[in-house]
Amino acid sequence: MAAPPGTPRPAVSDAMRWHGIGNALTQTGRWAKSGAVIRLSVNVNKAATLRNARGGDVPDVLRVAQTCVEAGCHGITVHPRPDGRHIRYDDVETLAARLGVELNVEGYPSDTFLDLVCRVRPAQCTLVPDPPDVLTSNAGWRLGGDTAWLRDVVARLREAGIRVSLFLDPDPAEVPRVRALEADRVELFTEAYARAYGGPQQAAVFETYRATADAASAAGLGVNAGHDLDLDNLAFLAAHLPGLVEVSIGHALISDALFMGLAAAVQAYLARLERPASQR
Repeated sequence: MAAPPGTPRPAVSDAMRWHGIGNALTQTGRWAKSGAVIRLSVNVNKAATLRNARGGDVPDVLRVAQTCVEAGCHGITVHPRPDGRHIRYDDVETLAARLGVELNVEGYPSDTFLDLVCRVRPAQCTLVPDPPDVLTSNAGWRLGGDTAWLRDVVARLREAGIRVSLFLDPDPAEVPRVRALEADRVELFTEAYARAYGGPQQAAVFETYRATADAASAAGLGVNAGHDLDLDNLAFLAAHLPGLVEVSIGHALISDALFMGLAAAVQAYLARLERPASQR
């Protein structure tokens, strides 16, 4: 799919150029002061998947996360699953103790998960409705039924000083239900947007995202987004989704890092999040 005008994807041969530009921007503090208004949280699950495939500690997940932070990202995301197939609970504890940026811990609110999160107290917890055996998050919460238990979960996390985000399909009707649960943010599940991007359905699909983001902002909720975002589709989302605060990106960024290098990949994604001055 073609990228929007003015946002060419860096070629593999441009890796060193991106690395040099990124270093200069990091040294001048531009990312922190005036550049990336929308925060980038890098999901490092894929680094843990690679480590676990061989056993041992290579690659070191903490070092991967620290490299992303040094390259300018604003936070790190992890999603520990019950089978420990990528990020493990001990990884979460290590990252929470050693990182100097926000940690976002995603997961289904089982008793074990909640005990972990309340123990390490990350800046943000993103609650997802995933069953234990799901390959990756593939749907948002359906909040039309009895959600009293979920409100209790949100209350427990907020009492621990943790910001709470609910993973949500683009649907404005769900926003008042999120507000009633007293969550702080929604994370819009962007798979449908990514699939439609560059095709004839892009405008219609994106309209639902725009309407949901508008409703969330009107309700006083922050707007996060994640899933299948990449260097092709990210700039349009950043420029046009109202109220967007943060994106969480893992698979595409780590895949690009195989060709560009990790620091250069982080900086390329930060560049995609740059909004024109008129939109800041």
